[in-house]
Amino acid sequence: MPSPPPGSPDVPPEHGVHLTAEGAVFSVHALNATAVQVCLFDRDAQGRESERRVPLLERAHGTWFGTVPGVRAGQRYGFRADGPWEPGRAQRYNPSKLVLDPYARALDGDVTLDSALFAHHVGPDLTGDLTVIDGRDSAAYLPRSVIVDDTFDWGADEPPRRSLTESVVYEVHVKNATALHPHIPEHLRGTYAGLAHPAFVEHLQSLGVTAVELLPIHSFTHEPELVAQGLSNHWGYNTLGFFAPHAGYAAADDPQGVVDEFKGMVKLLHAAGIEVILDVVYNHTAEQAQDRMTLSWRGLDSRAYYRLDARGQDIDVTGCGNTLDLSHPIVAGMVLDSLRYWVQQCHVDGFRFDLAVALARGRDEAYDPTHPFLVALRTDPVLSRVKLIAEPWDLGLHGWRTGQFPPPVSEWNDRFRDAVRTFWLPDLAASTAGETGHGVRDLATRIAGSQDLFGSLDRGTIASINFVTSHDGFTLADLTAHDRKHNEANGQGGLDGSDDNRSWNHGVEGPTDNGSVNATRRRSMRNLMGTLLLSTGVPMINGGDEFGRSQQGNNNPYCQDNEISWYSWELEQWQEDLLETVRHLVALRRDHPVLRQRQFFSGRRVHADGSTDLAWYGGDGEEMGRRWDGPAVDALQALLNGAWQGHRSVLLQVNGSAWAAEVTLPTAPGSAAYDLLWDSARERPAPPGPTVPAGADVTMSPSSMRLWSAHDPT
Repeated sequence: MPSPPPGSPDVPPEHGVHLTAEGAVFSVHALNATAVQVCLFDRDAQGRESERRVPLLERAHGTWFGTVPGVRAGQRYGFRADGPWEPGRAQRYNPSKLVLDPYARALDGDVTLDSALFAHHVGPDLTGDLTVIDGRDSAAYLPRSVIVDDTFDWGADEPPRRSLTESVVYEVHVKNATALHPHIPEHLRGTYAGLAHPAFVEHLQSLGVTAVELLPIHSFTHEPELVAQGLSNHWGYNTLGFFAPHAGYAAADDPQGVVDEFKGMVKLLHAAGIEVILDVVYNHTAEQAQDRMTLSWRGLDSRAYYRLDARGQDIDVTGCGNTLDLSHPIVAGMVLDSLRYWVQQCHVDGFRFDLAVALARGRDEAYDPTHPFLVALRTDPVLSRVKLIAEPWDLGLHGWRTGQFPPPVSEWNDRFRDAVRTFWLPDLAASTAGETGHGVRDLATRIAGSQDLFGSLDRGTIASINFVTSHDGFTLADLTAHDRKHNEANGQGGLDGSDDNRSWNHGVEGPTDNGSVNATRRRSMRNLMGTLLLSTGVPMINGGDEFGRSQQGNNNPYCQDNEISWYSWELEQWQEDLLETVRHLVALRRDHPVLRQRQFFSGRRVHADGSTDLAWYGGDGEEMGRRWDGPAVDALQALLNGAWQGHRSVLLQVNGSAWAAEVTLPTAPGSAAYDLLWDSARERPAPPGPTVPAGADVTMSPSSMRLWSAHDPT
């Protein structure tokens, strides 16, 4: 029998498992349960598993707890909770169902799809009667929670603490990046250790990347519908445990080894000067809707963990069947505890919050920038000091909230993505057909840092995480090669994935041997990448775009754990050229601080010579004035003044038309001459060109952009 924990029993211990000299203190929230047992699993010499059930006898404020003597790190365990069976009120207690500890720091095994995992009775097709309780034991089909030793030799590890103004984020899937990497040992490919292998780290360093943003690494499982099709939730947006690293990404084959391998990856990336940001999914869980499996939270306290309507039905603003209720203190506490764990115990440097609007919906379901969770996040002495990035939308009513999160939260800027794609692809297609596009106003706003979205509350340009592509949608190469998605392999009849891609195939759908089409596609890729890396804000590169990887036109390969998603490292010459171009662009960004300043430009005078911090010119070298709204305007020049801060000024030029353009270099105070630093018309970067005086006419190639260094030779 368990013994009472030390201290007053009316103050429950922190949730989870905590090792003591006597054994382990188990603590789990199950407000409406009438009994809770901790189930200890052990194996004998022949590998046969036994289960020992120990009741937790202490409870306070909905938390059940107790000390079990003799328990040590490595112990496999789970919980069983008994209580009301009232599905109409979302009370679904069923002691026949083993449930995972929401605070487990490691999991051993996988979910094996079986009807016994459902708390209610279902048939072979996994449908049934929600009101009829199922008495079968689910333990054989569920992973085990595992107690791990938190000690780890961090040595002299220190977080790089890179400023957002110097950051270049690289969004990457742990497995995809190295599954086919020829210079990484085969047993390490697709793992945490593989991501930290010198061969991949050198690639990141050569790019100038300052942070990797990892697609979900929290332990996850696969939806029954995908399993039935022989597919998997490859992206991992289907969380099974918020404290446990996904074991499938580890070369290690034991739970302790998985945790230590993840920490070792972080340590090695830090040693290379690279931060680790986690894409975290706190908006829903793998349990899906109430007619699905009972794996953890639903079997403990469904009414606390999930957003429910007055009839006890799930309120789903995630598209995944359920929504976690962060207005409930137990749920908010779990999420905050999880975040702190990853920072304090695993040394990660920040988080990207998937469907972040869902985390900040109040009791009235409206998004609230003063939501208690956001307040807690912003004031927590640990979490407020790391990088916080919101995906500023969900699928609920009024779910698009770009620009509406409070500081210090940064946001994925979908308006940047859409404006840049539109200018360089659909508008170019229109120009090729002799039609006019949308003009340059929106593009200019995005290049200058999207002050219209992020100008309030002194958020600055670092609030904008600029991206053109991400894991969700076409890759850079596919964006230039496909007018429509090709998602047949996903088994959903082409209904999945976005139809608003703002792509252009340049006249031919898919791969082609047409040299002219391929050359134009490559130039479009360079234009897109150049705009991303030379714009004000924080750039995020979609992993593999730096060398033009393709997903065969699939814009939603979340279920494709195969060559559709894995990076091929056998690069053709044009891919080598693109890679060198991206390296050059990142270096230009690093070497010219005016491209990555924190404050917004205002057009104000910043020097006695009359120069302004930012000046816009048309192709004729004259200030834009009233020409901003002309849809026929597709040549634009931006002079970014760095001289007043002791830096070089730069001139960014764009020609969005399908035709060559004569462009006059602007004459401005302090910018009497220009040196060409980069021209997207070139397949590969070239050394800086000869000095050209202000007022000179230069010819820009069709659909191209250039960056010049501006200076006064006197």
